[in-house]
Amino acid sequence: MGERDTTSPNEITAGQEFTARQSRARLLPRVLLVGLLSGGVAVAFRFSLHQAEELREALLVSGGRGWLQFLLHWLAATAATALAIFLVRKVSPAAGGSGIPHLKAVLLHMRRFLPLPVLFVKFVGGILAMGCGLALGREGPTIQMGGATGKLAGKMMGMTQDERFILIAAGAGAGLSAAFNAPLAGLVFVLEEIQRAFHRRIFFATLLASVVADTVSRMALGQQPVFSIPSYPIPSLGLLPVFLLLGVFSGVAGAAFNSALVRSLDIVPRIIPNRNILILAAVAGLSVAAAGTISPELTGSGHSLTQGALMGKHALGGLALILAVRMVLTVVSYSTGAPGGIFAPLLVLGSCGGLAVGLLGQRYYPIAIPDAGIFAVVGMAALFSATVRAPLTGIVLVIEMTGEHTQMLPLLVACLTGFLVADHLGSHPIYHTLMERELDDYRHRMEEEARAEREEITDVPGVK
Repeated sequence: MGERDTTSPNEITAGQEFTARQSRARLLPRVLLVGLLSGGVAVAFRFSLHQAEELREALLVSGGRGWLQFLLHWLAATAATALAIFLVRKVSPAAGGSGIPHLKAVLLHMRRFLPLPVLFVKFVGGILAMGCGLALGREGPTIQMGGATGKLAGKMMGMTQDERFILIAAGAGAGLSAAFNAPLAGLVFVLEEIQRAFHRRIFFATLLASVVADTVSRMALGQQPVFSIPSYPIPSLGLLPVFLLLGVFSGVAGAAFNSALVRSLDIVPRIIPNRNILILAAVAGLSVAAAGTISPELTGSGHSLTQGALMGKHALGGLALILAVRMVLTVVSYSTGAPGGIFAPLLVLGSCGGLAVGLLGQRYYPIAIPDAGIFAVVGMAALFSATVRAPLTGIVLVIEMTGEHTQMLPLLVACLTGFLVADHLGSHPIYHTLMERELDDYRHRMEEEARAEREEITDVPGVK
């Protein structure tokens, strides 16, 4: 017979706990540094983007009115977009678009991560693209730049491969935390969406980095929530069916948004030969200028539109226009491949769609729905859940962004309903779909490069 194992379960547990403490002690200073760096990058990016938006507004005002202003807006947006796309293609293709799909692929060990090019292109290209009025958000870029700071820190400090991946995940959470003043959302997003698994060391590192980055952001930019809303009362249980309908609407809208975004990425290469940079930029610039002619608020991140919806300030007819224009502008903007995310556009569509449902509900139940703004708050999380398929992140994010803690039950009902409806319609999570497309493009580029190298070798005299 073999020798009997006399090691007790308590001894094994104690040994594992000692190893875990050693790992946390080794990670602690590195995670603190990642939180500081990610928070600093997020603050610098947010400040620079604000300056770029102010410059754009000043140029438009100085350009006068009518066709002259339209032409100026078109040319400026085209030039900035073209430069942003050029930087992506020539310096860092991984920095295009949101950046979250790339980060997911990196953490799944399916993509390389070159942090310095990503940081440069995402920062500069993001300011150019979003500053000129493209309907993109700074949150995806901030998450990817946070992951890049984690990769840099791990490389400079001689961390192991596994520890570097932990720091990348921690930096991503810190980036979201600093972008929204939402440390818990940063943690939940990494576990629910990017990592899609629970690991104790990643939990510890991401939570700590998110808290540090949030502290840096609050010290630099203030402690107020991203959105200011009235203190809405707790809705009655009798309103839950209306929130259920909001969830159904959000599920359908989320599936439609995902389909439109992905289809645009298929259609653009067919109608624009080789995805010509100047043509792409000119079309995007024209869309921005046209939307800006209707209202300057329709361009850019759309923060003021979301804020207005949360305050219940938009009329039903105006909401229809906002939803239509922003849907088209977001799809056109993202299809260019310029650096920029879809978080902020989703918040605009979700809040305005939610307010529209609330206003329609008021027509039939004016006593039961005293304030339709509640539905704008819940609509943001519901559309996010339907599109990204991360309901817990959506709920936590909206609570931290608004400081509104009294709508938990409506949030749960609408987010879970939106999740299930989108799933039933066969819509796939948007970041997973975009990641698969990016991996296909990456493999195609690698095959093309390998083929080009083989052709160069065979062209050398004497080599067959």
